[in-house]
Amino acid sequence: MQLLRNGAVVSDGWIDVSADGEVPTAGDVVLSASRLLADWPGLSERTGRLGVRLANTDRPEMFQALLPRLSLIVLPFPAFNDGRAYSIARKLREMGYAGELRATGNVLPDQMQFMLQVGFNSFEIGDRFPIEMWSRASRQMSLAYQRGLFRRDAESEIWTERHTDAEAWLEQPHAG
Repeated sequence: MQLLRNGAVVSDGWIDVSADGEVPTAGDVVLSASRLLADWPGLSERTGRLGVRLANTDRPEMFQALLPRLSLIVLPFPAFNDGRAYSIARKLREMGYAGELRATGNVLPDQMQFMLQVGFNSFEIGDRFPIEMWSRASRQMSLAYQRGLFRRDAESEIWTERHTDAEAWLEQPHAG
């Protein structure tokens, strides 16, 4: 599986440990949420970075205390119309998670900008679409209706750009 980060294909150095697989004593590992919680006392002492694979049914609040120690959180998109990972990603960023947030599964180029806006910064892309399409998608929109709270390159929103010389708009009373 190809990994796209900052508009470029990069190698994935993370070791994905299965539910019952042995966790290496060193190196960067990704574990399931249940395995991470169950084995946390031993994992917190190992060298190497820790990552977690969350399911769409996992609650981000369960990981609040662990967020500073996690370097990677992987969120699945089992279907293009399953948006639960968007909500989880935004919640994690609001909770202060600053590490890598990876989208995996049915990730589509035309949804990339929305994923960037909620805080995703890496994507498992596969071979379904050519890399040129992903590259175009990564720079397709420079403005958004809502301010990109979690994108470092999102400076302004559409309203601000369109109304740079306009006076403040006063709320009008509703008729009725």
